Amino acid sequence: MLNPFIDSKSQQLINYVSGYFYGRIPYSELHIFIWDTLEEWAQYKQNYPQECSGQEQVFWHLLHQLEYWPEPYLLYDQQLRTNIQDCLSYLKGYGLAPANCVGIRP
Repeated sequence: MLNPFIDSKSQQLINYVSGYFYGRIPYSELHIFIWDTLEEWAQYKQNYPQECSGQEQVFWHLLHQLEYWPEPYLLYDQQLRTNIQDCLSYLKGYGLAPANCVGIRP
């Protein structure tokens, strides 16, 4: 049950972040998606016996980055944007997990 959740939400997250960076989705919508995802996650939280996969670690890391950094940093900090792009590439199935990726389940 857990892997389908992460798989589905990873694809949605890719779409939201890409839409945000291309100016098609406002930051407020991205923010709402993240909190909706966390609310949905609360339903699964008690039933996860397996360890986090690499995909799941990157997923949680990316969610944290998007919520932690204020919007101007997301838009203009090149190092942060590179890290986010690396996360997106990894979630799409190519590339390596970003260095210093410490995504953990909330």
